[in-house]
Amino acid sequence: MNARTKRLLFWTPRVLGILVAIFLSLFALDVFREGYGFRETIVALFMHLVPTFVVLIALAVAWRWEWVGAALFCGLAVFYVVMAWGRFPFGTYLVISGPLLLVGVLFLLNWRHRDELRTR
Repeated sequence: MNARTKRLLFWTPRVLGILVAIFLSLFALDVFREGYGFRETIVALFMHLVPTFVVLIALAVAWRWEWVGAALFCGLAVFYVVMAWGRFPFGTYLVISGPLLLVGVLFLLNWRHRDELRTR
């Protein structure tokens, strides 16, 4: 494995994990259209950002222990499909769970090749 591939395999799941967190946080912006007062808006914003916090915690764990991160991200993908099944069109499951599953698989590959990736 050449140096560029090593860097790509190391950084891709981490950057994608950050992008997934940013993407999920965009869904919290609809709170501002609801016409709540200040306190209600803050509480609703916090509640809408809980999935983002969960992804960021999973990313922090995965940054250190790739195999745990792979399990967490794959588990989050499955959890979303199970919890939301039947409520949305199939494309919605792909848009939300697909990136989570991809990040999980990339962390799994990262873990499998960790010895090669750590030797620079």
